[in-house]
Amino acid sequence: MTPRERVRAALAHAQPDFTPCDYSATPEIHQGLLRHFGIKSAVELGPAMGGSASTLEDCRVAERLGTDIRYVNPPYVGPGLPKFDDGSSVNIWGIRRRPMANEYGEYAEPVGAPYAAWKSPEEIESFPWPSPDWFDYASLPAICAIYPDSAIAVGGTNVQDFINGTAFGRGVEQVLLDIAAEDPVYLAIVERRHRFYMAFIERALQAAGGRIDIVYCGDDFGSQRGLLISPRTFDRLFAPKKKELFDLAHAHGAKISHHCCGSSRAIIPRFIECGMDALQTIQATAVGMNPYELKREFAGKLALHGAVDVQGWLQRVTPLEVAAEIDRLMDEVGAGGGYILGPSHNLQPDTPLENVLAVYRTVAKRRGKKID
Repeated sequence: MTPRERVRAALAHAQPDFTPCDYSATPEIHQGLLRHFGIKSAVELGPAMGGSASTLEDCRVAERLGTDIRYVNPPYVGPGLPKFDDGSSVNIWGIRRRPMANEYGEYAEPVGAPYAAWKSPEEIESFPWPSPDWFDYASLPAICAIYPDSAIAVGGTNVQDFINGTAFGRGVEQVLLDIAAEDPVYLAIVERRHRFYMAFIERALQAAGGRIDIVYCGDDFGSQRGLLISPRTFDRLFAPKKKELFDLAHAHGAKISHHCCGSSRAIIPRFIECGMDALQTIQATAVGMNPYELKREFAGKLALHGAVDVQGWLQRVTPLEVAAEIDRLMDEVGAGGGYILGPSHNLQPDTPLENVLAVYRTVAKRRGKKID
């Protein structure tokens, strides 16, 4: 099978020749892999829509790791986005984020909250919201052609992202209060995000002419211990918009992989009702998210995408223990399809590079290949 055939089989709950695999990492791990593989050049393939841009170097790392999915987006051609001397920059949503140091690296945190003072939906009208016209959709066929045998995904965790994406501009506590109260300001911002991404994804799917296999989107509905919102709130505020995006992807022959951190176990049946094809992250240490249990319960109904625990486990085990767990995931969760192996979130900066390489060396060994 080609990588594309392998991914499509897994998402259709059919047994592929090998379990497909995926990759996502923090900049620190990514730079370590670039150095390990001797990769230097970078050409941007997509926009920074509140997340990371896709570059040829990203795809070259994925190629060297032997992964099956390539992430592409139409290049940004809109107005210049402000950058500042402190390393911060403003994304298309008017959110300024600055790299802030932590124990192991840095993370781009929001600076200011441009939506926080709004008290009525009318106040948002004068804000400079982004336009779907700011992207070069016509370039997508040529970008996809670079990867003729790979599965192609468009989008990112920022697509929809009604909670985090809005909280970056309004504040986390305020957004949680907004959701509880169904605040009209919050709902108006959510509607803005939804309509933008519906147009963005539709135009990308149309331009790619059937070459897009996965629409990648996201929202974090869970904490480590349970849901951030009630199932009824999900049904009222978010389910119709999720279903609308999922139906759009399906109409163009693409599948949905939806990122969701934390414990989302209680609303997985609702995800399935909305048409979600794959749940991405599978944070194994969160309540109810053991991938082996999820496989037994939802086999044939929802594919799992992720599940290699980066929340402490991958940091502390040996490469031999990594190999044993990766083999088990492929044998048990990958049985009968319905699984794309990958990290349970971005590979974290405190992870030994040898353990990162051990994940993909184990996959490569199963396929009769070798990673240096």
